[in-house]
Amino acid sequence: MEAVPSRIIRQIIIIVVLGIVGSLIFYELLPYFSGFLGAITLYILLKKPMKTLKDKGWKTYLAASLLMFLSFIGILFPILGITLMLSNKLDNAVSNAEKLFSALQKHIIKLENTFGHDFYKDLDVAGGTSWVGENAKVLIGSTFELFVAIAIMYFLLYFMLTKPKQVKESIYNYAPFSEKHLKILVKESSKMIRSNALGIPIVALSQGIVALIGFLIFGIENPLFWFVIVVIGSMIPFVGTLVGIIPLFLITLASGNDYAAYGILIYGLVVVGSTDNIIRLYVLKKMDNVHPLITLIGVIIGIPLFGFIGLVFGPIIISLFFIILKMYKIEYVDKRF
Repeated sequence: MEAVPSRIIRQIIIIVVLGIVGSLIFYELLPYFSGFLGAITLYILLKKPMKTLKDKGWKTYLAASLLMFLSFIGILFPILGITLMLSNKLDNAVSNAEKLFSALQKHIIKLENTFGHDFYKDLDVAGGTSWVGENAKVLIGSTFELFVAIAIMYFLLYFMLTKPKQVKESIYNYAPFSEKHLKILVKESSKMIRSNALGIPIVALSQGIVALIGFLIFGIENPLFWFVIVVIGSMIPFVGTLVGIIPLFLITLASGNDYAAYGILIYGLVVVGSTDNIIRLYVLKKMDNVHPLITLIGVIIGIPLFGFIGLVFGPIIISLFFIILKMYKIEYVDKRF
């Protein structure tokens, strides 16, 4: 039996050490991983405006600073505002969840008299309250981690905007793909990130505006809060606006305003629901359409990892995974045949 060459043994040791150290680094940076994804996403969205400003004679650091400031005002400032608003509102919802379930009892009694079944016995009030609390905390996430991730994101983004050649050289030096396939990877990734970071939020925002009109028509309390909930729900495939419409219907019904409750329920299911396909077809046909299953799996993974912004970053991670898998197949598998 031949001895294993010392060169192979050294390579195995290096790979093991790199794997252990890399795993430790990744584990510690995981709470702030959204900052890395955010930097990549904003860089792809801002590299063309950056080039335009530089072509007009702007100094590199001034152009980068302006675009970063505008991105904060136009993107991150609303996200931070929404996160803080959800934090306050959902804290109240958690504390009042049991009162809501109790207020619905009289309506459940009507159903019991109609169908002859004890529905209230099947309603787990304590469990429902606990579920609302746990999922609210997951959606909001940690404020401290959010601010650290934002700091990391802008630090990396400034470097990527001001030194794009160094970034490109680093990618080409360390990426395990040929230059030809790496260009395909970068191109497909850019298209996919634009679709996730722009197309899906635009569709959700448009649907939220349609829902907001209904909230104003039926005199719903806190219409802006429910507008945000519908926008978030619209970003989740197969669930959609029901995330906002059904809880709003139950709360309005529990308050005794049956007309507004059933009115917003019908409006949400018919008007808001039907506009989803129209808006989605019009917006996403101009971009790379992301498969709903990818978006759904991305949301399931993204929210526990990143909180609210996981609605965008989750699908990006899943899409990147499949693009890299495709490039690996082309680079290393297909060449064998």
